[in-house]
Amino acid sequence: MAEETLAEVAQERRRLLALAYRMTGTLADAEDVVQETYVRWYRLEDPERAAVTNPAGWLTRVASRVALDQLTSARARRERYVGEWLPEPVPADLFSGTAPAPAPDPADRVTLDDTVSTALLVVLEAMTPAERVAFVLHDVFAVPYDEVAAVVGRSAAATRQLATSARRHVREQRSTVVVPQDHDAVVRAFVAAAGRGDLEGLLRALAPDVVLRSDGGGLVSAARRPVHGADRVLRFLLGVRTKQPAMVLEEVATADGVGFRMTVDGRVHGLASFRVEAGRIVDVWLCVNPEKLRAWA
Repeated sequence: MAEETLAEVAQERRRLLALAYRMTGTLADAEDVVQETYVRWYRLEDPERAAVTNPAGWLTRVASRVALDQLTSARARRERYVGEWLPEPVPADLFSGTAPAPAPDPADRVTLDDTVSTALLVVLEAMTPAERVAFVLHDVFAVPYDEVAAVVGRSAAATRQLATSARRHVREQRSTVVVPQDHDAVVRAFVAAAGRGDLEGLLRALAPDVVLRSDGGGLVSAARRPVHGADRVLRFLLGVRTKQPAMVLEEVATADGVGFRMTVDGRVHGLASFRVEAGRIVDVWLCVNPEKLRAWA
């Protein structure tokens, strides 16, 4: 194998991990996808490998097929998951620069400036595996429809419909675009009110129909079901503070905007991220599953 080909293949690892993370929702699953992809590459006979004119394209197709298979089995795993399942939160810049610039045609592509946000990954989780793979490949990584079709095992026309359906789901959930500075101001005001013990300020920052989801994976204590409504969410959060008086909140940049890393005695306890609409918090995501906090340790 030529050294330049080896180098090219090795350099694709971060991009493949970004692609697989968007498809699977966790870094552990994404790493499994990438590892299996490289195993298949190195298992090729030398003549087979030499016949690959576009190693990056080959790796993308194989990783996508592996992710598609994993998504199908993940549905069964989610049914056995203890409590709420949330995508693994990652730092805002973890995968920066791994996807091409957005296509200029707004009718064919959703603007994806937050492609690894919890908000978007929650929407992707509700899609069929084929829709999710088609959307990520075409709308995020600009893979042509005929190549996507080969991955999902559909015709190009059917694949186009998959991506269109997925795009519609995303648009419906992202009907309101919030300026990052506005999102961050609301979240900071909420946390500042908590520090002052300002109950009125806390309630002003929460939408009446706010929903809190907490993911402990059965490994640590967490709410088993979503918490609905500003009063209940506020009581839940105040209860967390009461149980963990030594908890320290550290502002961090998440893909959703400003979030807070929660530490107890120097150990990462959880990650809080938020979705804001119309000047109020509408979603609170608390990830306390230790297996999903590696990127924040």
